[in-house]
Amino acid sequence: MAAQALVSSPRDGVERPRLEVADIFREFGAGFRTKHRVTPQQAKVMRAIEACRTAALGGHLDVCEGCGDARPSYNSCRNRHCPKCQALRQAKWIAERQARVLPTHHFHVVFTVPDSLHSLARQNRARFFDLLFATASQTLLELAADPKRLGGQLGITAVLHTWTRDLRFHPHLHCVVTGGGLSIDGQRWVATRRSYLFPVQVLSKLFRGKFVAGLSEAWAKGLLTAADLQEPGAFGRLKADLFRKNWVVYAKTPFAGPAQVFSYLGRYTHRVAISNPRLLALDASGVRFVTRGGRTAILTPDVFIGRFLQHVLPDHFVKIRHFGLLAAGNVNTKLPAARRLLEPPRPWPPNLLLLLTLWALLYPLSHDSPPTATALGWRDRLFLLTGIDPQRCRRCGGRLIQRPLPLPAVRDSS
Repeated sequence: MAAQALVSSPRDGVERPRLEVADIFREFGAGFRTKHRVTPQQAKVMRAIEACRTAALGGHLDVCEGCGDARPSYNSCRNRHCPKCQALRQAKWIAERQARVLPTHHFHVVFTVPDSLHSLARQNRARFFDLLFATASQTLLELAADPKRLGGQLGITAVLHTWTRDLRFHPHLHCVVTGGGLSIDGQRWVATRRSYLFPVQVLSKLFRGKFVAGLSEAWAKGLLTAADLQEPGAFGRLKADLFRKNWVVYAKTPFAGPAQVFSYLGRYTHRVAISNPRLLALDASGVRFVTRGGRTAILTPDVFIGRFLQHVLPDHFVKIRHFGLLAAGNVNTKLPAARRLLEPPRPWPPNLLLLLTLWALLYPLSHDSPPTATALGWRDRLFLLTGIDPQRCRRCGGRLIQRPLPLPAVRDSS
């Protein structure tokens, strides 16, 4: 197979990945499952990705009224681990969140854990990841509430990632944090400096202490599975080792404004372990794909599939969570209060008020209002993302109508 990431389809002129994760699963997935233990969740993800946008999931024919061109359109699997099913879901999510982003500067803070905890994380995924969310958010909120530092409540959106660019297991949390918070009495917005949130060493030590304490509590209650910690004193030695390490917490260059926050959210929230365009080739040497800085890596199909599957999340696990001002209990109370303090209402000019009054008289409320961003259907979002109108023929621009796919021919066995 040629080492190219994209190929242009002569039929519609749209570039598509030449190689997909689904191709690797279809060719080598069955062999992998016979040699390696696969959990029910991982098997489900493999089946979904293999079937995505194929006849196996059904679909319809898009027929052009103008030129008569007909082409099948197959249904998506909608699995959150599928590289082909995230763009529209991501666009909808971002549109729904735009109204909640406060008009202030934001910080990007990353929390990660030492490699010595990776085995424990693999064996206790849901509990371990829950603890990562809880302790990282508590670290930020506790420091912000300290009157000596900020004396306010932050808004935090946290996104879990579990991979490196070469698909190794590396659980870490990306946090978008408001550059300030609502004062404890709710009467003031307390801003941070534009280039500084909290001391990184303080963040690191507080996070470490909270995480190890939570881990110790879960261990004492027998809530953790750890095949490699059954020897007497093994957990105590692990705990002592964790306190000797410097935990990595770092703040990236702060965002310039809300527009950059949208850009960040678009890149991170619905990202999967590897996207199809990063795949370059599949041949006798293995799977070749792009890593960091334009470099490439080559893995055997079995290793590639194994690394991909280790990033499958537990069923129903929520990998995007909100805390502080953005928590569910605050979005209708404290969040609007913070917005009012950041955007004080300005009096309307008399002429504008007159125009609005005339508009209300000419166009009563019974008239349909324009759709909001969150009300857009998937076709509208697809058009905004790609410029492709799924209701228009890509050959002649004619209107497309949908027809059922013809049933497969039944072979006469007589």
